[in-house]
Amino acid sequence: MLRFIVDTQLPGALATYLSSQGFDAIHTTFYPEGHLLKDREIREKAVAENRIIITKDSDFFDYFFVKGAPPSILLLKVGNCSNRQLLAIVARNLSEIVHLFGADAELVVVQTNTIIAY
Repeated sequence: MLRFIVDTQLPGALATYLSSQGFDAIHTTFYPEGHLLKDREIREKAVAENRIIITKDSDFFDYFFVKGAPPSILLLKVGNCSNRQLLAIVARNLSEIVHLFGADAELVVVQTNTIIAY
């Protein structure tokens, strides 16, 4: 089963949705320091807890290309959209996301109409 940590700038509803689909998903606000977590701390928690970071923050993408995995990253490059639209994009692509991470992808980029795996 995939385990996720949802970055601060994404809605808690995303972690709730993933949990409802049977995944182990938490939002960064679950942690005592919550919204104050730095990227480094999120990466450390993801590695320690074997979680995939879900983010819109391109800094995680850049870090991945400099340092590699772990942690694995799910980057949502969907621009400004409502939480409902964001959840719909994730729901529409969830089976492919799961397949790609299951096939050893370490970075998956979801755009509005495209998915790229590294």
